[in-house]
Formats: sequence, structure tokens, C-alpha cells
Amino acid sequence: MARTNPPTNQASAPPIRVQNIQKGTERLGERINELQAFDLSSLRQGPTAALKGLEVSIRQTLERCFGESSTTYRDLESAAVLSWRPGMVRRGAPSPDYEGRMRKNFERSIALLTQGQRSLEEDLADYQQEQAAPLSDHSAPTALSRQVFVVHGHDDGSREMVARFLERIGFDAIILHEQANQGRTVIEKVERYGGVGFAVVLLTPDDEGCVKGGTPTPRARQNVILELGYFIGRLGRGRVCALKRGSLEIPSDYAGVVYESLEGNWKQALGRELEEAGYELDWNKVMRA
Repeated sequence: MARTNPPTNQASAPPIRVQNIQKGTERLGERINELQAFDLSSLRQGPTAALKGLEVSIRQTLERCFGESSTTYRDLESAAVLSWRPGMVRRGAPSPDYEGRMRKNFERSIALLTQGQRSLEEDLADYQQEQAAPLSDHSAPTALSRQVFVVHGHDDGSREMVARFLERIGFDAIILHEQANQGRTVIEKVERYGGVGFAVVLLTPDDEGCVKGGTPTPRARQNVILELGYFIGRLGRGRVCALKRGSLEIPSDYAGVVYESLEGNWKQALGRELEEAGYELDWNKVMRA
């Protein structure tokens, strides 16, 4: 008989791993039913071919479900040991209760196989939870926070100009020194507001620096560079815009970050970056701000 190809639309079919776990649970249930239905009175004279066949069937099922080298298989493999041979019986001693001993072996085997079913059910629950987590992350996207962190140095005029512009176009400007300390260090305060939706970093020539033996040139304060790196790592480059004033040293490691001049049309440039990051803007407000 020709083999039929699987359907191309697999959307309604469970993943192959789910099918394997479910099938394994069913097979273990079948072995449990066979143990419960077995006629123990047929073993009064010792092991039979039917008993040996059942042992082989249990062992093969455990191998299929868990793999012969797994810890679970080693924990459960004694479920396939059903036979019992009494030792040497002295003359005149009562005959050993072979059927009673076999009943205990069968009960132990059923308990082990039931534990195997529980193990597979837990694996299935864990797998389904893992598969559902990414779906839940994407099924209900959260709205972007309209809080914008303003990283600044000693140029108070630039800080106020940018912060007030953001507020006029509908954003909440977060300036670190305006927030309550509550006993926190500076980096703890930065982390506290790290969940903002966007960051504007003001690179103003507040410090000077150079390579050893070189000529000092203007550069931004080191805390500004630190916070620039923090927000790139936290938000991604697409949600960080650096605005610079004058001629100053630009960190070479941050290639790809947008740098806009505060001497140019920085308001429109910042508006475009906010819009590209997913925000809706009223451009009439941007042009008037």
C-alpha cells in the first residue's frame, strides 16, 4: 500500500512531541490494564510464556517512553520484573505462596507504571507551558510608555529646552535630579526609571579629555556616556537619540546611534526618531513647540 503524504496544513495538529508524550501515556495505561487483567492463578506452577511476554512488553514500552539511558527508565525498569522463583524448599516445609508473591510483584509494577504516567503528564504540562509563553508575549503587546528619560550633563539650558519640548508634544520628561532620592544611589535611581519608552541623551562639552600625552578636547561628562550605554542596552539603539552641542568627542563604540546637533533642526529630528520608535505624534504640536 502506498504511503500517504502528511497534510500540508499542520495548524490544527499537535506538535510531534505532544503526540509522543500522549502516546506514551496511553501505552503505559495499556500495560497497567494487562497487569490488572492477568490471571494469577495460571502461575501456581511457575512462570508461563504469557508472563514472559508481558515482561518483555513492559520493558519495551518503558524504553519507548523514556529511552534506555534515561534516569526515569532506570527508576522504573524493575516494573518489568514480574517472575519470582522460590529458593530451595526443605522437605516437609509448606509450599511457598507463589501466587501471593506474584500478586505483590504485579502491584509494584502497576505502581511504577502509574508513576511513569505521572512523569509524562508533567513533561506534557511543562512543554505546553513553554510553548504558550511566547504566544502570550506577542498576543497582547503593551503600549509604549510615554516617559522619556533625559540624560544630561552640566548644560542646564539644553536640559530644560529638551525636557520642556518633550512635555509640550505629549511626553513625560524624566530628569534624574527632579526625582525623589528615597535613599537610593544614582545608579539605583537610573534603574528605577529604566522602564521608560525612550531616552534622549544630551552630549554637551562639559569636560575635557584626551589620550595620554595628547591635547585635551571637549567631551561629555563620563556619567552621560555611562547612561548612554545603559539605555542602549536596556531599550535598544532604536529608542535612544543622542543630541550634541558644539564640537566634542563622540564615543566610537556607539557607531549606529543617531546623533543630532542641537544647533540644527533637532526638534523635527527627535520627532522623527520618536515616530520611528512607534509613537504617534501630533506634528502640528512638534512644529509649534
